Amino acid sequence: MPLAEGEWNLSYSSNGIYPAANFTFGTFSSGYYLLDPTPYEITYEDVDSGDTPNPRRDGVRLGQDFRGKATINFEIGVDTVDASPTRLGRHGANLDALSALEQAWDAQAVRRRFGTPAVLRTTQGGRARRFYGRPRKAAPAPNRLTRQGYTAVVANFVSVDGIAYDDVEQVATVTMNPAPHRGLKGPLTTPLKMTGQGATKVPGEFLVRGTRPTPAVITIYGPVTKPSCELVGKWTVGLDLTLAVGERVIIDSRSWALTVLRNGSASVAGNLTRASPKLPELLLPTGRQDLVLRGSDVTGMSYMTVAWRDAYAYL
Repeated sequence: MPLAEGEWNLSYSSNGIYPAANFTFGTFSSGYYLLDPTPYEITYEDVDSGDTPNPRRDGVRLGQDFRGKATINFEIGVDTVDASPTRLGRHGANLDALSALEQAWDAQAVRRRFGTPAVLRTTQGGRARRFYGRPRKAAPAPNRLTRQGYTAVVANFVSVDGIAYDDVEQVATVTMNPAPHRGLKGPLTTPLKMTGQGATKVPGEFLVRGTRPTPAVITIYGPVTKPSCELVGKWTVGLDLTLAVGERVIIDSRSWALTVLRNGSASVAGNLTRASPKLPELLLPTGRQDLVLRGSDVTGMSYMTVAWRDAYAYL
């Protein structure tokens, strides 16, 4: 569901007896509004630099640098002043609202699962974005106003990579064999010019927006033997296996996943070909790209989908 301007939403799925969450905050209408003058703040960890001293001379030799997580900080006003005409009713309503916030931020359903992120969504400046990570701390500061229906809370959320992803997922579908060309159709004039869809788009071509490369989720559907996905001019990832009709393999290069699963459960990462890049390197650069599905398929029924979210360095 789209969020209103300035709203934030924390969500994750249930896990056994631990409930899911779908907690919206950030505006007056939600009852959990952000306090001015800084409604939210994104802070980044220091870069883990690979610099090494130069032997017997000044300066350093620059190495490979790596960036850590990012933390999104909030100051939230939990307001139930209008919930009841009595002070006792307002106090009780405020404690209930604080309990709902703490329950969502506790996140037992995800923090007990290795590598599983929660999703923090927002709309800022008309842009619908999302972060992947986990809520870490929610600290209410009860005071005499709590009995009147108001309590301030300091809370934060840790993003696994500090990247803001577009809230809308993009999906491209690529078949093994593109549709055949149907030739020219008269009357013809010179000079000849292509018109229609084929003039601007080729099979498997798609556009990646955003400001930085983004991970992809590649799903290949059988029947096919030794399938491979090629991002033309960039990389090719292949698998030494055979998929029957109705089978699929999912290559997930997102940093919190990094899996190759057959039919969504059994790992077949060992079947990746030696020439395939490492999973963290299966990124889609910005701009217009071309995808090709290769393999042995006598039926022409195999195909693949490539899903991604446009990625941004900031909101």
